[in-house]
Amino acid sequence: MTTTTASTSPRADNPLALITTPMFMTKKAPKVAEADKADFVGYCLTWYKFLKTHAENEETSLFLKVEELLDDKTIWQESNQEHADFMPGVEKFGKYLVNLKSPSDFSGTKLLEIMATFQESLEAHMRAEVSTIAQLSQHPRTPKEGSPEETATQTAFDTREGNNLMKSGLTDVLPFFLFNFDREYEDGLWRNWPPIPGPVRWVLMNVAKVLHPGWWKFAGCDGTTLKSALYAAPDSKREL
Repeated sequence: MTTTTASTSPRADNPLALITTPMFMTKKAPKVAEADKADFVGYCLTWYKFLKTHAENEETSLFLKVEELLDDKTIWQESNQEHADFMPGVEKFGKYLVNLKSPSDFSGTKLLEIMATFQESLEAHMRAEVSTIAQLSQHPRTPKEGSPEETATQTAFDTREGNNLMKSGLTDVLPFFLFNFDREYEDGLWRNWPPIPGPVRWVLMNVAKVLHPGWWKFAGCDGTTLKSALYAAPDSKREL
């Protein structure tokens, strides 16, 4: 079990404020103990797979469906360019980890050097995409709020994107998402997303604990999806 700790402990919300995916590495990579290297490498590779499948899903599904709905091919031009800016560095990140001859060869310093090549562009993309998506509400072809068309569109979106997330990896990518999903963020507005039944969510997370027991101590949240202190960081008081 994991427990949450006082807010004075290091959290997974810096140095990239409110953008959780790469934070655990910038704080933890230099502090990983020899005994934890294999688990940390596995966890980092899962982050890589998560980000890669997310970007690919956007380019092959989400972007295309929104363009079709709004009959507008210009919406995602900047987002596609942003993907092109940061993905080469992300691929280098994954290649470094895959090609390690042994987990003991892992270097936190080397990993951070690679991250430095894409960290700013990734953060910029994640912030810009929030704005891009928010602006869709002002598009002339966006379904009107409260209309049957909006309800149908939202239902189709939730189902499609939820299914895509499920397909990305039931024993690694999806648990990674859940173990880094703060259910209290924005007053719990997103606590039930993706639309996975509670018992299924519980099974996914607990099976992942059995299959990869050492990975999830590096996650930003605990087993109840509450934000927790970082494991491999100075002054961390997290209990496993």
